[in-house]
Amino acid sequence: MSQSSVMPGFRPTIGFTLIYLGLVVLIPLSTLVFKSFALTLDDYVHIITNKRVLSSFRVSFSSALIAASIASVFGFITAWVLVRYSFLGKNIFHALIDLPFALPTAVAGIVLATIFQPSGFLGKLLLDTFGIQVAFKPMGIVVALIFISIPFVVRTVEPVLLEFEASMEEAGASLGATRLQVFTKIIFPNIFPALLTGFALAFARGVGEYGSVIFIAGNIPYISEIVPLLIVTKLEQFDIEGATAIALTMLVISFLLLLLINLLQLWVRKRSGQL
Repeated sequence: MSQSSVMPGFRPTIGFTLIYLGLVVLIPLSTLVFKSFALTLDDYVHIITNKRVLSSFRVSFSSALIAASIASVFGFITAWVLVRYSFLGKNIFHALIDLPFALPTAVAGIVLATIFQPSGFLGKLLLDTFGIQVAFKPMGIVVALIFISIPFVVRTVEPVLLEFEASMEEAGASLGATRLQVFTKIIFPNIFPALLTGFALAFARGVGEYGSVIFIAGNIPYISEIVPLLIVTKLEQFDIEGATAIALTMLVISFLLLLLINLLQLWVRKRSGQL
């Protein structure tokens, strides 16, 4: 006698899931891969090793990495404040955190470019006081990516903080641990997997971001040109082969980096379970 499934309707639901993944994810990605078969290996290497292409990859991935790291730090602090403290206007802050989800990225890019341009309010202040120009520089890309990625960190860490048992902190304090020791030895190890997940989501969003970046980046080749913009430029020039090669390379690199982060996250969770 076969054992009944725990989930009613498992077969229809798994079938729907596979169809959905196939139509939305696998078929478009496989089309990109098959389209690249029209290129010879020499043509592919020639396109990818172009100095402008390599520079755009450097700008995109380095900016996304820096932005995701900064967003992880401040996202964690924001989530901590929203969970651990009660203050006037807390619901407004919750709404502001989710604003980048609802706000069109192009609108965000225009607003950031207006504020941080050399004649803008913050841009003029930073330029006159510290000699730092944000807009139309790689730093502008980082600022835009932080803006659109920090909600991923906050909303990933916040549920873990809400479910964290205060009795663990109290036990550590009763044994003579300082606040710093309680945080580093008890709280942070339990939150780190969620923080790593938030970092991965922020990094993935930053690598593929387009709308909020092009208005503040300046889009200068070899300096502030990102990969998505270069792909669009290739398409506008009817260079389908070049756009396909760059897109495929970006897909492979992004997949490998996310796979590495997921493996690291799995290792951290196993290690936390052992502890």
